[in-house]
Amino acid sequence: MTARVYGQFCGLARAMEMVGERWTLLIVRNLLSGPQRYTDLRKGLATIPTNILSSRLKQLEEAEIVTRRALPHPERAVVYELTDYGRDLEPALVAFGRWGARTMTAPRPGEIITAESVAMAFRTTYRPEAARGATVGYEVRMGDFTLRLQITDGTLTAGIGPHPAPDLVVERLTEQGVHALMTGAKSPEEALADGSVRVEGDPALLHDFVETFRF
Repeated sequence: MTARVYGQFCGLARAMEMVGERWTLLIVRNLLSGPQRYTDLRKGLATIPTNILSSRLKQLEEAEIVTRRALPHPERAVVYELTDYGRDLEPALVAFGRWGARTMTAPRPGEIITAESVAMAFRTTYRPEAARGATVGYEVRMGDFTLRLQITDGTLTAGIGPHPAPDLVVERLTEQGVHALMTGAKSPEEALADGSVRVEGDPALLHDFVETFRF
């Protein structure tokens, strides 16, 4: 799919040949949240040149990591989505994101926060041992966007948009409200008392939320 080869019989070298180009893993990251139109991908990767996005999508299709699908009437749109083979990249992306998060404090000048990047943050901070095989749904409202987090028998699914039947809604009211909870900078009681966040549902579930998603 690409002329860049490493000439080594190695699984890591082969993987880098397929997904090691700039922007490729971020496209995969965005598609982990579900099928997206070209315009959705363009919006979620605001600084990617259009020719690079088109080229990377073509390469990912050739590698059978991504496929295109036409939405039924009346949508009349084409979406890109991960194949099963492509979705197998999720554990690697989660591990890579967790490793990179060690260097993160506050956004650098010019850096933006997107729905897809926050969804990835929840994947990387998810602690299955804290979920203890639970089944629970969370809706997290972050101002410009909303995320749905569903844990079913201890397995997390993260997507963009409202949750159809959340057990708890967590709404960010200050810029660092949810982040402060996830880093332990504030306890659930402190965040609720000072208005950093508000919840709908059983407030006791906020403790479970914090223990399940923690930097």
